[in-house]
Amino acid sequence: QVQLVESGGGLVQAGDSLRLSCAASVRISSTLPMAWFRQGPGKEREFVAGIIRNTYVSDSVKGRFSISRDTDKNTVYLQMNSLKPEDTAVYYCAAHWQWEELLKGEASYWGQGTQVTVSS
Repeated sequence: QVQLVESGGGLVQAGDSLRLSCAASVRISSTLPMAWFRQGPGKEREFVAGIIRNTYVSDSVKGRFSISRDTDKNTVYLQMNSLKPEDTAVYYCAAHWQWEELLKGEASYWGQGTQVTVSS
C-alpha cells in the first residue's frame, strides 16, 4: 500500500510561485508513473502534469508548471510559477503503474489534496 501526502499549498497572489510536494510512504521507482491533478471550484478534476522517465504537462499550464521527482526522498514536486486566479484548486498527487490509465485519472493511489488559492 502506497500512501501519498501532499504539502505546500496556500494562499498566494497572482504572479507568485509555489512548489507542491508529494511524499510517498514507500520507495518509489523512477519508472512508477506519477501525476498531479487538480479540481477547481465547480469544475471536474483535470490532469496537470505527469512523470515517468519523461515529464508531461497539460497545455493549460505549459510554460508555467513543471514536475520533477527525487527518488532519494521518495517525493514528487510540482513547481508552479506565474500563478493565475484560474489555477485555484485542490491539487492531488496520484500514482498508478499504467500510464494511460493514470492520465485518465484512474489511479491506484491518491493523496488527500492540498489547497492552492490564487488571489487577483
